[in-house]
Formats: sequence, structure tokens, C-alpha cells
Amino acid sequence: MTETEAFNVKDVLVDMKDISGSMLDLAYSAVLYSNPEIAKEVFKLEEQMHSLLYKLRIAIMLGTRNPEDAIEFTAILQMASAAEKISNAAGDIAKIAESVDISHYLDREDFEEAVINVRIKPPSELRDKTLKELKLETETGMSVLAIKRGVKWIYSPDENERLKEGDLIISSGPTEGIPIFCKIATGEEYKGKKEKEVARGEGIKRKRITEEIADLIADMKNISELMVGLSYSAVMFDSKEIAEEVGDLEESMDRMKDELEISVIEAARGITDKSNFDELRGLLHVAISSEMISDAAYEIADVALRDIQLHPVFSASIKESDEVILKLDARNEDIFGKTLKELNIETRTGMFILAIRRKSGKWAYNPGGDTAIKKGDLLIMRGPKEGEEKIKEIVSAQS
Repeated sequence: MTETEAFNVKDVLVDMKDISGSMLDLAYSAVLYSNPEIAKEVFKLEEQMHSLLYKLRIAIMLGTRNPEDAIEFTAILQMASAAEKISNAAGDIAKIAESVDISHYLDREDFEEAVINVRIKPPSELRDKTLKELKLETETGMSVLAIKRGVKWIYSPDENERLKEGDLIISSGPTEGIPIFCKIATGEEYKGKKEKEVARGEGIKRKRITEEIADLIADMKNISELMVGLSYSAVMFDSKEIAEEVGDLEESMDRMKDELEISVIEAARGITDKSNFDELRGLLHVAISSEMISDAAYEIADVALRDIQLHPVFSASIKESDEVILKLDARNEDIFGKTLKELNIETRTGMFILAIRRKSGKWAYNPGGDTAIKKGDLLIMRGPKEGEEKIKEIVSAQS
């Protein structure tokens, strides 16, 4: 494989990983805010993903020189194909925003990784500053997905993009980061989540279906995104244990989808209003797409289970993508005994803790805020490159 061909494969892998991640955030944003404009951007990105996979296949075919290359590149193709499936699922989610409004069934604060729209007001600390200057990801944990300025949309804005008064910002990040982000964007205290609304139509009140359906959807979204992070971690660190956990979670997702289908059928009894049927269909559609994401995540993890030696181009692509995956030993004595909530890692660094391996060898996946860091812990996490040095300082710095 020539240097030029390796460079092409690496760049395509970086783009595919970054774009598929952005698509998921934008797709859920389109649904949460019933915004067809954002959905159209998701469809454009979906076309880019199809083109990138096509280019990758050509580059790999041209670069294969021997059986060893073929084996290594088969794994890369498998992961790239899975990334495209994630993008297809995101496209399916975005389609819902074009046909039906299900936003009143969903609560963004039920999501571990929230998506929020905020408009910059006169007192805002963001006004007239660039994204590079603001360092939002390491100050609030939130990353800017898109900006609406007047009638113009700016997607995946450059770090030199200067925010202006009146801009509508779409951001994603930990739920805990919402109050901080809203405060600096508007100059006002965050009011918290409102009392849940009642869905349209007699017999489909939110109290009846939200706990069974909308909460299940939130759980499926959270788990599918966790699975994607864990699957890349399994391959990156050649961990069968993590890959097997992805497999267990995939089975859980199948059971949750079955449960949700039954709940939707029960909720549909006695309904005569077509709009109510369309809403339930939209909710079911989101759940099915989340299950498709989990299937794709397992395809990525499967590479680790097969003991396939990956080509170095994969590790290089992960390191150069917008979101890095890290494995750090907890060596800073100052954090021992403190909980993740007390350390406030997500909002301070933008990093999500995917898993913790205890000194005993036991794993804690998707640890909650009450999980305490202990001496000998190994942390697996994902997040923005900007947060890498900060998280290393918090977790690994010697006292």
C-alpha cells in the first residue's frame, strides 16, 4: 500500500466517523424541535457517507497487495460499513421531523447526551467571540452542532466562527451542562424542565404513554450511543471484554424494541384520529432506528471478537477524528473516593466515561454520577480532542 493510498483511507475513515456522529446529534435535534430544515442537512450528510464508503472501497482495493492486507482491510471495511448504517439510521430518524411532530412526547433531559437550542441574547458571554476563544466543550461540556443566523444555517461551524447576538445555537453534550451553557448564552438562569405536556388526542395523554414509550425511547437512544462508543473502544484497545458487553447490550436493545412495539400497539387501541396514529408510528420509527444503530455498533465490536490484526490506519483515523477515545489509569490521589458527579468531569472536559475497570478486574459500564473513582481504576472515555489534556490532568496527574 502506497503512502498516498494510506492517507486516503485514513482521511475517509476520519470523515465517516465524524459525519456519522454529527448526523445522530442533528437527527435527534430535528425530531426534538420538529425542524425539517435540520432534517434536510442530515440527508445531505447521508449522501456524503454513501460517497465516502464508495471511495474507501476503491482505495482499499487499490491498496491491497497480499493476503495479510486483505485480512486487515476487511475489518476496516466492516467498520466503515457499520458507520454508514449508523448514518442511514440517523437519516431515518430525521425523516420523522418532515412528516410528524413527536416533540411533545420527548424530554431532552431524559437523554444522557442532550441536544438543546439556545438563542444568544444581549447579556450573553458568547456574543462576538469565536468558538475557539470560548472553549465551550471544556467549559460546559457542550459542543456546537449548528448555528442559525437569520435564515442562514451554518452546520459544523469552524472554530473561527464568531457568534453574534440573535444567533440560534444547536448544541449537544451532557445534560448536566445545560444550565451552565444556557446561563452564558442568555445571561439568565436556566429554568429547568417544564412539566410534561399532554399529547394531542383523547386517551393518549402523556402520563399514559411517556413512561412506557418515551422513556423506553430515551433508554434506547442512551444505550445505542453508549454501544457506539464502547464498540470503537473495544477495537481501539483490542478488548474482547468490552466487545462482549456490546453484544450483551445489543440483546437488551432487541428486548426493549419488542417491549416498545407491544406498548405502541396497546396505546393505539381505540384511536380514531389519524394524527395520533402518525405520532405513534413516529415514536416506533425512532426506536427501530436506535435498534439499527445498536446492530451497527455490534458489527464494529465484532472485529475485536475475531482477533483480527487491524491496519495502523485505523488507530491513526481515531486519533485524528473530532472525537477521541482514551484509556487512562486513575493515578491522581486527589480524586480517589470522589464520585463522578463531584468531579463534574463531563462539563469540565466534555469527556463521557464509557466504562471503568476496577483493580479487581470487574467492569462498570456507563457508570452513574454516584460512582466513586478508586485507586487502580482504568477509565475508558470518549470526547473532544480539546478535552484530552484537561482530563489527563484530572485523572492521571500525580499529587
